[in-house]
Order: sequence, then C-alpha cells, then structure tokens
Amino acid sequence: MLKIYNTLTRKKEKFVPIKPGEVRMYVCGMTVYDYCHLGHARVLVVFDTVVRWLEVTGFKVTYVRNITDIDDKIIKRAQENGETINTLTQRFIDAMYEDAARLGVAQPTYEPRATQCIEDMVGMILTLIQKGLAYVAANGDVFYSVHQFPHYGKLSGKSLEDLRAGERVDIDFNKKDPLDFVLWKAAKAGEPCWDSPWGKGRPGWHIECSAMSEHYLGEHFDIHGGGQDLQFPHHENEIAQSEGAHDHAYVNYWMHNGFVRVDNEKMSKSLGNFFTVREVLARYQPEVVRFFILRAHYRSPLNYSDEHLNDARNALDRLYIALKEYSLPSTEINWDESYAERFKAAMHDDFNTAEAIAVLFDLAGEINRTSNAQLAALLKALGGTLGLLQQNPQAYLQNLHSAEKDLFSQEAIEQMIQQRLEARKNRDFVQADNIRKQLAAAGIILEDSVQGTTWRRQ
Repeated sequence: MLKIYNTLTRKKEKFVPIKPGEVRMYVCGMTVYDYCHLGHARVLVVFDTVVRWLEVTGFKVTYVRNITDIDDKIIKRAQENGETINTLTQRFIDAMYEDAARLGVAQPTYEPRATQCIEDMVGMILTLIQKGLAYVAANGDVFYSVHQFPHYGKLSGKSLEDLRAGERVDIDFNKKDPLDFVLWKAAKAGEPCWDSPWGKGRPGWHIECSAMSEHYLGEHFDIHGGGQDLQFPHHENEIAQSEGAHDHAYVNYWMHNGFVRVDNEKMSKSLGNFFTVREVLARYQPEVVRFFILRAHYRSPLNYSDEHLNDARNALDRLYIALKEYSLPSTEINWDESYAERFKAAMHDDFNTAEAIAVLFDLAGEINRTSNAQLAALLKALGGTLGLLQQNPQAYLQNLHSAEKDLFSQEAIEQMIQQRLEARKNRDFVQADNIRKQLAAAGIILEDSVQGTTWRRQ
C-alpha cells in the first residue's frame, strides 16, 4: 500500500483517499512576476511525478495548481517596468508554461488564477469575520486573529508563545496582535482593487489558496503540496482560515519538498546563487534536469552544481545506452516481475524516486549482460512512469548537450565517420585513429559493430 510522509503528523502514513479510487490534490503554484527558478522546477517535477504515480496505481486524480497573479511583488515589478499588471503576469505565465513543458510536466486538471476567484475569497473572509476569527481594522484592512484559533501552529510545530518570543514580526498598529495576518488589503491609489462588504481592496496572499482549493476540491480534500518554505506561515495560515471557516479538517496529507541548494548553500537572490530554469536549460537537456531532480528523494535537499548536473547527464546517458540497440514500442508493465516489483515498492514508500531510479540502473546492468529485449522494454516502461526514457535512444545520445559548445554538427560528424571508414578501407589506420581521437576530444564516442559505426555524445 502507498505510504506518504505527512508533514502534519511527522510520520509516514498509509494513504487512504476520502473517496475510494479518487484523489484530490492541491499544490501551491507560482507568483508570476519573474521567470521560474530551480525551486519552482522542483515543485513542478515532484508533484507531476506524484500525479503520474497515483494514476499508475489506478487513482483518478484531480490536480489543482494555482497561479498568484496579484501580489505586492507583482504590483511593484509592473510599476518598475512601466507596464500593466496583466501584461507582466501573462508574459511570465507563458514562460512558465514553456519551462514546464520542456521539463515534461503535464498541465494540472485546473489552474486557477487568483484574480478569477476573488468572490470566493470575499465569501470566506466574511465567514471568518462573522465567526469572530477576523476583524476589520481602522485602516480598512482585514486581519485574521490567530489567538482565536486554538490549533494554530499544528502543522509547523510552532506555538504562539514561541512565535512571540522568537519571530521577527513587522509592527502594524492596525493589528490587535502582531502575529495576526492580513486577509484583505484596503485599496491604495494606482493599485487594482475589488469590491467587498468592508470596502474596496484586494486579497492577501494566504486567503487565495484556501479559497481556490475549496472552489475546485471542496472543503476537505486528500493532499496539499508545496515547497518546504511554505510550511510556515503560508500553509499554517491556510489551515487556520479553512478549518476556522468550516470547523472540520481541511487536508488529510501535507507534502513538502526540500530546498534547492547551490554548492551546499540555500539558493537565494541575496547570495547571488539564484538560477532560473531557463538558464539551466540553456546548458543541459531538459530530461537531464528532470532526472537530476528525481534522483534525490523529494523531501531531501537538492544540491545544484555543475558537477552534479554533469553527473546526472552521464548517468542518464547510461540508461539510454542500455536501450539503444532495441526498437521498443509501448508496453504494459508486469508488476509481478522482480524489477517492477522493487520499483513499485520504492514508489509506494513515499514516492522514493531515488530508490526507484536505483532499480532502473540494476535493470540496465542486467540488459547489458543479457541483451534481453523484454527487460529493455520494461526499463523504458518503468522510466515512463517518472517521465523519463521516452526519447529515441540514438537521437537522445546524439543530441547536442547544450552545456557544451560543440564545434561538430551532426552532418560534420557523419562526414568524419565516412572519412574514417574510407581510411580504414585504404588501411590508413593512423588517419582513422586520428579521426576517432579528434571526435573523442569533442566528446563524441564512436562505437563499431558488425552493423556499422554509430556515435553518441559523451
């Protein structure tokens, strides 16, 4: 049975959906004021893989991933650029779609934008005010009163006393308590605003996900996911809002993927070690980046460096090399087969892609030893459940690794191989060897067989 590590209970639990055979899952998406970075890529790939595996297991999945298209950062960036908010957000939404598609990430079932769900947010805020969990401040902002919600801190393990003692909280004299958080921001000149019973304004960030998840998945659903950095305060505040409004459980299983680090330091703009997905994809094939992300367990830190990306590329190459001699149509997986059984056990253990990929390497080794076409078909099929190994092996291996400034086009390589063949026919083995060495120096490996000479990029 599938087990998921539940951040709420801090242990692995057997997964039992609310409705048999169906899974409803919500994941916090992007705030679209800039290009997606590697942290976003990890969220996209991790939860795309979760959906893939749930579907392989036989569940019907309703997957919601939101877009935040109204936010302080968005307003500020649009003003700095001298463009409209809609122009800014649409540009980066389009870029996000491009990045996600290149990483092999499928579209979610629903992808609501915050500005499309303002009515839902206003309705939830009104309920919270009526229940005494929120209040309208003198300046027109609406705040959630955290001390009125007795379970505040249950997701993060933070108590109100600890927060008051140790957290740095901005002073806002409109709040009754420094820990109260904003649900609605009163309108300011030059900013977009919407009507509400307490005046014009716009929603705070936290209320967006509570309202959007309820709109598409109901008041109580199975899985809520996101990056580890969202556990507090964002997801903590979601629980306070949704459970405060409805007096029952909000989410059964909370999943959080680990941080992305750069050379063992947390990736951040302030440290200058910030990489966008586009920057990385300009240097590495998209499948290499996806493989790099999945090679680590989703809850563990992911350390980005050129060395680790190069290692991931070489490792993925080895899997494709095991497949390159075979013409492999799509095939059903026999889950009783020993490798498939091990793979399934790994994925059922909290989506342990690291262990599942280790099974793929064991399988590749067996293929190399036995030349078993059935095992090759199994390797491709198992890889497909992770969104890997679906390219034509020869095409993948001959594809230019964009990290390399290769001086040799495909046509030039083919010409040099032909020149080498002519040299060998003429028994000019020195020239033939020089051509091989020249290609090898450029990262191009020649492989001779009775069928002829093939090549791949190292």
